[in-house]
Amino acid sequence: MTCLSARGPATLSRDDIPLMFITHNDLKLMPSFLAHYRRLGVTRFICIDDVSSDGTREYLVAQPDVDVWSSIVRFKEARRGREWRETLFERYGTGRWYVNVDSDEYLVYDGYEERGLKWLIPALERMGARRMLAPMLDMYPVDLERADVEKLEQQAPWEIADHFDATGYVMHAMKRAFSVKGGPRYRKFGTDLEMVKYPLLFWDGECCFGPSIHQPLPYDRNFPAAMGVLLHFKFFADYAEVVDAAAAGGQYFDASAVYVKIKENIANAGGLQLTSDVSVRFTGSRQLLDLGFITRLERA
Repeated sequence: MTCLSARGPATLSRDDIPLMFITHNDLKLMPSFLAHYRRLGVTRFICIDDVSSDGTREYLVAQPDVDVWSSIVRFKEARRGREWRETLFERYGTGRWYVNVDSDEYLVYDGYEERGLKWLIPALERMGARRMLAPMLDMYPVDLERADVEKLEQQAPWEIADHFDATGYVMHAMKRAFSVKGGPRYRKFGTDLEMVKYPLLFWDGECCFGPSIHQPLPYDRNFPAAMGVLLHFKFFADYAEVVDAAAAGGQYFDASAVYVKIKENIANAGGLQLTSDVSVRFTGSRQLLDLGFITRLERA
């Protein structure tokens, strides 16, 4: 792997809060993504750019708090990015907390509007947790055609793709981790996707991603009492282009079979409408708490 930042990779202090993320052609989200996590207290972004061609790489290289890395292998060959993440966790240092997400995932939790990660991490430690569980919530607009990506220059993504499914999920504890399935992609396309991730975790010498980023080792850390949510943004007015590119690229699980299925469904239906009677407009962490998507966190 090669660091593309002219100053070279940063050296983290004990007070730093680093965030690891993978991106591919997500320039439209980068300003809001960085702003969201900076506001939460992230001090260093560690990015693996998977051959972006839309200006994402150039935009990120110009950011003083972002280290941009490239690789001679693609996402799929790097065990869908797990190998990259493990390598860079070792490079930047173990025995510390990391935010670990993709460039279309925005972590929210109880009180995130007022309380940042410097508050959240000690709250997790008081609970004895070394990870935060967070299912992905697929966000979508009422009218896809009017959800112009240019609006992202002035608005947060949840102000444009501002709805999600309030019900229709199944959660259960498996041997190695929690599992959550459901949401609009399941409702609309029948895709059986795992929605659980662990976007905030204490990474030490015992950790690795093993066969799945949804079930990191050691497994006994995958059952924390604290739960947040990842607001997940795939659906704007350019959804057809995004789905076509993902299907053609073949970088995701099972040669991007999910995206191939979604592409075929859209073609057969002549378009896409995601709203239904289970759709609700996103209003913030209090709403997610009331709906049971996140857990209440102790105020010290």
